[in-house]
Amino acid sequence: MSEFIVYPAIDLRFGKVVRLRQGKGDQQTVYGSDPESVAEDWIGQGAEWLHVVNLNGAFGESTEENEVAIKGIVEAGKEKVNIQLGGGIRSVEEIEAALALGVTRIVLGTSVMENPAFGKVVLNRFGGERVAFGFDARGQELMSHGWQSASGLSMTALGEELAMAGAATLIYTNIKKDGMQTGVDWDNARQLSTKTGLRVIASGGTASLEDIHNVREARLAGVIIGRALYEGNFSLQEALNVR
Repeated sequence: MSEFIVYPAIDLRFGKVVRLRQGKGDQQTVYGSDPESVAEDWIGQGAEWLHVVNLNGAFGESTEENEVAIKGIVEAGKEKVNIQLGGGIRSVEEIEAALALGVTRIVLGTSVMENPAFGKVVLNRFGGERVAFGFDARGQELMSHGWQSASGLSMTALGEELAMAGAATLIYTNIKKDGMQTGVDWDNARQLSTKTGLRVIASGGTASLEDIHNVREARLAGVIIGRALYEGNFSLQEALNVR
């Protein structure tokens, strides 16, 4: 598997594939009503990982339709691709259920920001390769509950704490850039990686192949791409070939 990983994003809301602007539920574009076929398309283009987000879970909405979609995506990707899943996962039981379904790695955000000790519990139980942490930030402050609430926590302080507990991977999103196609905030992502010693995946704002090149050059662990792929700025195959 590549050291640098390109993650095509499949954001789910009420069973449909969508993208939001800056995480705002009222600024949503629907890109498809068949998440399984979208997953199959990314797999066919050579994806090694899929980044799946249950937006309803993050917003505290009904997740029934997304749960059906997630099962379909996992089935489509079985023995072909790794799946990283986040959005509203806030208990050990929910982590266990997702991993049992066939998800490769869980992404935790709000649950750890509300209770950093929970991060240590899950790392001790599942290990750093099965659990990643979503750092969604406005400036240097981490946001929770689908990016709606300020946590009062510093990115670097929490990252260092999780690193000491055995974390391996952080996903850094600059909320102001997410869905805006204004370029990836690779600089803050690189600083976060340097200060914590963790693998950091950059998310939010990718518009061009040059953005992917910049993330690679910053020696980050990967990049998550959503709107730029769905809008046809470039193909996933082109993104995977960036050096």
